[in-house]
Amino acid sequence: MQNPSDLEIVRVRHPLKFRLLHVARVQTLAPALVRVTLTGDDLRDFESASFDDHVKVFFPPPGEDKPVLPSAGPDGIVFPEGVARPAARDYTPRRFDRAAGELDLEFVLHDAGPATAWAAQAQPGQYLGVGGPRGSMVIPDGFDWHLLIGDETALPAIARRLEELPDGTRVAVVVEVANRDARIELPTDADLYAVWCYRDDADAEAPLLDAVADVWLPPGEGFVWAAGEASSIRAVRTLLVDRRGVDRKRIRASAYWRRGAQATHESIDD
Repeated sequence: MQNPSDLEIVRVRHPLKFRLLHVARVQTLAPALVRVTLTGDDLRDFESASFDDHVKVFFPPPGEDKPVLPSAGPDGIVFPEGVARPAARDYTPRRFDRAAGELDLEFVLHDAGPATAWAAQAQPGQYLGVGGPRGSMVIPDGFDWHLLIGDETALPAIARRLEELPDGTRVAVVVEVANRDARIELPTDADLYAVWCYRDDADAEAPLLDAVADVWLPPGEGFVWAAGEASSIRAVRTLLVDRRGVDRKRIRASAYWRRGAQATHESIDD
């Protein structure tokens, strides 16, 4: 029987720092998923304690090679006077290798937006700014089972979690992507059951919701993590609580984006 104190989520705070980094490598993982490996001396004291941490990524303005970065002071975040603020978006630290001095970020390519425009042309030697993470919500890995749910935007966090879970941990993932070409490998030592569903499936109006409704939930103490489009993840959370009987305290749900909006990143709860 699990000790409840061993299953508590722990909040960890990090000193806020803004870093100017440059691109070491670019790798295409799927037709609409690009991994960018960043490096630089500023990574020496970088910390990321949880798989779903997020950093603020600052993009160079058109025609410039480097973004303008703010500073963190006693009155909050301050940008230099007289300079336009750069476009910024939230991203998951997919991998951080302190010995190699490398940070991986993965970009989902959409139809438009500053992040997609930059990632689609990213090349070694280019610069990005990275702020944070400000803190981490560390979810214990000692639950009897784990369920990870999301769309393409959640894949970096899901893949990182799978790599970090101990050998033999019981875990299921339910992922919605555009089509079968958008699938990626999910290496793990955990005991993984993976369900992929596709938006191009003509027989499914809500493929992610349908897959979550059908996924088997083992007995014991479990934890659910879900992230993706706001309305979809809210519906998933409601289904898990109302129809599947999952304790809402055992769910961490986040909106990584919202249809018709830009720069969305928020928790979904009551």
